[in-house]
Amino acid sequence: MADFLKSAVDRALQSKSGRLDLFLRFLLGLSLECNLTLLQSILKPTEKISYNNEETVRYIKEKIKENTSPEKSINLFHCLNELNDHSLVQEVQRYINRGGDHRLRHARLSPAQWSALLFVLQNSEQELDEFDLSKYDPSEECFLMLLSVVKASRRAVLASCHLGVKTCEELASIFNLENSSLKELDISNNDLQDLGVEQLSAGLKSSHCKLQILRLSGCMVTEEGCSSLDSALSSNPSYLKELDLNYNHPGTSGVKLLLDRLHNPQSKLETLGIKHGGKSRIKPGLKKYCCDLTLDQNTAHTHLSLSQGNRRVECGEYQPYPDHPERFDVYQQVMSRENLLLGG
Repeated sequence: MADFLKSAVDRALQSKSGRLDLFLRFLLGLSLECNLTLLQSILKPTEKISYNNEETVRYIKEKIKENTSPEKSINLFHCLNELNDHSLVQEVQRYINRGGDHRLRHARLSPAQWSALLFVLQNSEQELDEFDLSKYDPSEECFLMLLSVVKASRRAVLASCHLGVKTCEELASIFNLENSSLKELDISNNDLQDLGVEQLSAGLKSSHCKLQILRLSGCMVTEEGCSSLDSALSSNPSYLKELDLNYNHPGTSGVKLLLDRLHNPQSKLETLGIKHGGKSRIKPGLKKYCCDLTLDQNTAHTHLSLSQGNRRVECGEYQPYPDHPERFDVYQQVMSRENLLLGG
């Protein structure tokens, strides 16, 4: 019996279409001790069945550790459930419940544990409402491992997760799925550049794409990327209602293209964010949010010395600055000449 079930597991794993997955679960459920009497009644009365499922459980766990595809891993966990073994799933579930999902950001999970996590997430209605990659491991590698969870989620938050073009290719393939649940995607603060946006735009053109909100703030998008998005938004099946392109460099032509699209009565686009643009926004990482400041000598405390064209300040000896109503006289501080507006 054990050899027969191992063979059935192998056959199911070899099937690319997954057509044997449900049959394998049925077969394993039938092999439980409580169901063996049914098999006994089918066989000759002289044939006795003696079987312990521990060997089959060990074999399935070995297959999970071999890091098979996410879809195959999910089916193998369903198989373990049929055999009343929940050890790996419970191990990950306890880990999550003990300290919250954020604990996984620093965890070193084995391939089998990652597969168990995938199973737990896909069977959690709460997670399917929103998937936040930063709770687990903000990396492209983790994104690819949990791709099937993203496919089943209604909202995916992938902001500030060090993602690139490969992620955009996979997301475009999700847009193209007929049964995709994804309605909102936040992939802000990743250095996608125009090539990544071009990949996303190809997915937006799909007749199956149901995405309504797309956030690309701080993704190093220029006029070329805006042109790709405009082309996608002009396609008939585009459902996109909100597009966030703040902190990018759309340029004059890019802004005009998207504003014309926003004001087009045939377009479904209702909200467009294109604030805080400029050449400085195409710098990688956090550098895109930096700006040069010039210190205002009229506000400098008398124990602060300004140099390098009022761009450098040091604390030291008394400076004979002239009296000024805006000068700090209690704390050793200095103001910049530029206005820094937060959130505006």
